[in-house]
Parts: sequence; structure tokens; C-alpha cells
Amino acid sequence: MHIAEGMLAAKWAATWYGAAAVIVVKGVVDLQRKVKEVPFFKPLLGLLGAAVFIISLLPVPLPFGTCSHATGTPLAAILVGPFLASVLSLVALFLQAVFFAHGGLSTLGANVFAMGVVGSFVGFGVFFLCRRLGISLLIAAFMAGMLGDLGVYVTTSLQLALALHGEAPFIEFLVKFLLLFVPVQLPLAVLEGLVTAGIVGYIYRARPDILLSLGVIKEIPGGVGNCQPKGVS
Repeated sequence: MHIAEGMLAAKWAATWYGAAAVIVVKGVVDLQRKVKEVPFFKPLLGLLGAAVFIISLLPVPLPFGTCSHATGTPLAAILVGPFLASVLSLVALFLQAVFFAHGGLSTLGANVFAMGVVGSFVGFGVFFLCRRLGISLLIAAFMAGMLGDLGVYVTTSLQLALALHGEAPFIEFLVKFLLLFVPVQLPLAVLEGLVTAGIVGYIYRARPDILLSLGVIKEIPGGVGNCQPKGVS
């Protein structure tokens, strides 16, 4: 999700900026409302923003002679919803582009769309569906983290293929980028799933009232498996 500066033509950069802006603006509106409704929401957003920034910044060495990044947005989406998670991703990716040369300003819209929009909505959607099917909280969080992470890199492959295929067949370029990303990203996606499940499980054990206040669960029963999902608001 760190497409470098200058890799996208102006029309593609503008397209992804526009697509990401629709979701981010909705997230900002939701943020203003939530801050008034939930007293501890500002500190929580600060912690989640820092988590997304650090998780998506740190390179993870992989045995393929390269490194990759987790995203953190599926976790944020589980806790505060996908729209607000997209706002957090914008802040994290902007700071990374300006101070660490991870990604770029011209490609910020594409990176936010991949990590903030797709990563958040896939993660949240998987979590919500799993809970509806009666799957335990921890497994649902694991699946959300893993599939949300993979969704980010599938989207990045799509963005690069659309921008760079030129006269070559689009599908050919898309498959090439997918084959490049998936073997590298798969173990990291599993790791992100484990981290997401671990953090959600820790919050449930230590402060289930936080999950209750956020609407992640509807009650605090005796067993984790009985918790119910929140809906999109």
C-alpha cells in the first residue's frame, strides 16, 4: 500500500484521490458525531491512530529477500468502524509519505484507498459476517485481519496494473503483480490476523466494557463465543 511517488499518471492519481475522499469525508462526519457521543473516543482514536501508523510503517523481513508491511486497518475497523479507520489511515500514510518517504503525496489517494478503504471494509465485513455465522470472536478477528491485509495488496496490484500495463493486456499485468505480492504477503497476512485476534482478545479479557461501548459486542456473557457483532452505522 506504499505506491511510490511518481508511479501513477495524473489521471489515475486523481481518480484514486476522488474515490478515497468520498469515504474519508464520511469518516470525518462520523468522527465529529462519535466524539460527542462517547467520552473516551478521542483517546481511543489517538491510540488506534498510533497503532495503524506503527503497524503499517514497520518493515517485516521475509524469506524472499524482501520485506513487506502489515496494515492495522482491519483492527481499527473492528473497533471503530471502516469509515473512521479510513481517516486514521489517511493520517498515518500522510505522515509516512512526508517524514519517511513511504509512498508519496501524488499516490496518497491510491494508498489510502487500498489500505484505508479496502483494508477497513474487507476486515470489517469479514468480522461482521463471521459473527453473524456464530464464529467465535477471536477467529472472526483473525479472519478479518488476514483477509483485510490480503485485500489491501490485491487492490494495490489492481492499481499498479491499471496504471502501468500500457499496450500490454491488463490481465497479464494484474496476474504478474498478484504473483509478486501474494507469496510475500501471505505469511504477513497470517501474522496480521494473529495480532488482530490477540489485541481484540486482550481487550475482551481486560476491558470488555470498551467493546460493549463501541458496539463490537452487545453484552458481556460468560463466554467469548456468545458475543454478537455490531452493525454499520
